[in-house]
Amino acid sequence: MASHPRIVVIGAGIVGTNLADELVSRGHTDITVIEQGPLDLPGGSTSHAPGLVFQTNPDRTMTRFAQYTIDKLLSLDAFDQVGGLELATTPERLDDLHRKAGYAQSWGVPDARVIGPEECLELYPHLDVSDVLGGFHTPTDGLAFATKAVDALVARTRAAGVTYLDRTPVTGIVREGRRITGVETPNGVVEADVVVSCAGFWGVEVGAMADTAVPLLPLAHQFAWTTPVPHLDGVHAHPRGATLPILRHQDQDLYYREWGDHYGIGSYRHRPMPVRAADLGPTPAHVDDANMPSSLTFTPEDFAGPWEESRKLLPFLRDVEIDHGINGIMSFTPDGGPLMGQSRHLDGFWVAEAVWVTHSAGVARAMAELLTTGRSELDLSHCDINRFDEFQLSPQYVESTASRQFVEVYDVLHPHQQREEPRELRVSPFHDRQQELGAVFLEHGGWERAHWYESNGALLPDLPEEWREPERDAWTAMFHSPIAAVEAWRTRTAVALYDMTQLRRLEVSGPGALTLLERLTTGKMAKSVGAVTYTLFLDEAGGITSDVTVARLGEDLFQIGANGAVDTVYLEREAAALRAEDPTQVVTIRDTTGGTCCIGLWGPLARDVVEKLTEDDFSHEGLGYFRGRSAFLGGIPVTALRLSYVGELGWEIYTSAEHGRKLWDLLWEAGQEFGIIAAGRAAFNSLRLEKGYRSFGADMTSEHDPYEASIGFAVKMTKPEFRGRAALEAKGTEPATRLRCLTVDDGRTVLMGKEPVFVDGTAAGYVTSAAYGYTVGRPVAYAHLPSSVAEGDTVEVEYTGRRITATVVAEPLVDPEMTRIRR
Repeated sequence: MASHPRIVVIGAGIVGTNLADELVSRGHTDITVIEQGPLDLPGGSTSHAPGLVFQTNPDRTMTRFAQYTIDKLLSLDAFDQVGGLELATTPERLDDLHRKAGYAQSWGVPDARVIGPEECLELYPHLDVSDVLGGFHTPTDGLAFATKAVDALVARTRAAGVTYLDRTPVTGIVREGRRITGVETPNGVVEADVVVSCAGFWGVEVGAMADTAVPLLPLAHQFAWTTPVPHLDGVHAHPRGATLPILRHQDQDLYYREWGDHYGIGSYRHRPMPVRAADLGPTPAHVDDANMPSSLTFTPEDFAGPWEESRKLLPFLRDVEIDHGINGIMSFTPDGGPLMGQSRHLDGFWVAEAVWVTHSAGVARAMAELLTTGRSELDLSHCDINRFDEFQLSPQYVESTASRQFVEVYDVLHPHQQREEPRELRVSPFHDRQQELGAVFLEHGGWERAHWYESNGALLPDLPEEWREPERDAWTAMFHSPIAAVEAWRTRTAVALYDMTQLRRLEVSGPGALTLLERLTTGKMAKSVGAVTYTLFLDEAGGITSDVTVARLGEDLFQIGANGAVDTVYLEREAAALRAEDPTQVVTIRDTTGGTCCIGLWGPLARDVVEKLTEDDFSHEGLGYFRGRSAFLGGIPVTALRLSYVGELGWEIYTSAEHGRKLWDLLWEAGQEFGIIAAGRAAFNSLRLEKGYRSFGADMTSEHDPYEASIGFAVKMTKPEFRGRAALEAKGTEPATRLRCLTVDDGRTVLMGKEPVFVDGTAAGYVTSAAYGYTVGRPVAYAHLPSSVAEGDTVEVEYTGRRITATVVAEPLVDPEMTRIRR
């Protein structure tokens, strides 16, 4: 990118104008904002946004986005901090509010707490609390005046030199090779080095011009205004003014706000109503509240039920009627997250789409950081537009999953909540064998992953008492089975098959492969053929962007065990950059996951099983720990890597998909005399935590360096150069916080992750991963805590409103000498 790039922002809504402002504050001087509508009211989602801003979210990054948005809107005099109140009318919702209060403490939302019905009535005097069990009050939530904020941002950035072209539709994207060079409009081409699409629900169409799939679905959402409410007469000077907190009645998919002397009511309690932005036609030259493309005709029949429920909760509404309403268009994605980042296929084309007003300034700041320094201060892995695989970009998939996101937007959702459709999009070659064993599948990334096998229930009577877990509460018992204890027990004491096909496999090959991987990883790659290395990808600031295993299968051939599609795009982009520097350094990146499969064969008797099937040397001397080799098992060609994510002897065994089922059958038959079982992800997660193995995206993100994640061993500072090395050297190896292992003192409370951890009564960290540790006989959790916290110290974890004590312990909990895994 040029030192002073020409930047074009498409869309002058709350995201685009915030982005222009954030770029200006970072020294960018050549910025053009193109808007198809009139600048005073462009007509997108910003123009009709009801403005409710609730900060607390299960995702830390989304909460941070909202916190920054509030701060910025306050500075623009475009936010009314009336607070927020969420109601519970069911025990399930009340429990969820307690979990939400935990998120607030984990993420630093001030003074958020669960209150009783009486205090709800004090905060909101007109409520009927006869069915209210409690509420979640956040004093710092409130109302955003989005159009006022946009006006202020336009004025400020115009004064700083930003050019605005309104009433100017974008008709095409200009490129040279795979780099963007400009934006076509009816008035000519606007040249650009960088283009950022902040087009909202028009983002699909803009993305198509740049050969970039933007997986969002515009959906209509109902919002209605009442006739004047008598008790609000003369209360608010501003026509959109409010005094009471913004109110959410999520058990009925409803929310409320005062609107001057009217009430505004929003409803998700209706059928999904998809919209195709291209069908809306051109934005008119004049846009007002009654004439804007994002506001469709209100459908009263869809509001009948919500109106009835609203009059129950707020009895004064029985004295008024619905004055008017809209079906306002909003953007939904397959997983509910925003879309941020650079196109996989067109360098210089970026998107910031599916962003609600709540997160607008926070997203804009993160985008400006990316464009200025190459990284954001916040973890964006769950927001990256490249997180989706190709099948997830199909219109059918997007419509199905995004519509479901609309339906579930206010539902109480378990962390393992499963979508019903679409399913069985990706199955391993062992799928029918797993079904025969009664596999209970949970979907992840389109893959059907066995979490436990009902057939192993027959072994429950044989399970030793010390391996049995206490009875779980209803929440943690969801999507769980005590059979997981059997599978963990047999893995530790005999042998088990794990389907690891879902691990993403990337083949990196060519004369530049070694150079590329040496540049990008923290580990030494110039090892002998057969070496396997656990290593990290870092950004320039030393933050962890992924953890991977790299197996050197040939002089110019490597297999990478990666975390997701973002890793694929990162390697592709870096390989292209390397070749641009030196045309001889050709690297090919190929995703082989779908054409291959993998079985994790682990347990103290794993070698006994393998040796029945091969004449190749699988002894410790013949195939040591973190080594790999090609071999034949029962005539099936395989690649075996001596790795173990459960902390037991064994291998990841790979073969092509065509041989998969036969490989399973061979191992299954050979293992019968040794008590082999199939085991699932529930046991796997427990065993990996007992062994202290990290999970990227939970235990560590780009916000953590290797020393904060307590995996400094993966960094070889003897390497002269790798991405992030200079930052690590400057920061040193003694961070302020570290990832630490905890065991729960009561021996029975299983945590789920994201709970706040208190040190000396103050919230000082949060749980990242947690499970019941079957081998050690107590719940285990990991948490980021101040480095001053020592082994043996007692901390408190808040779980659904109560404090439980936990002890900081040395890790790993199982086999710290590594004797089991290296025999």
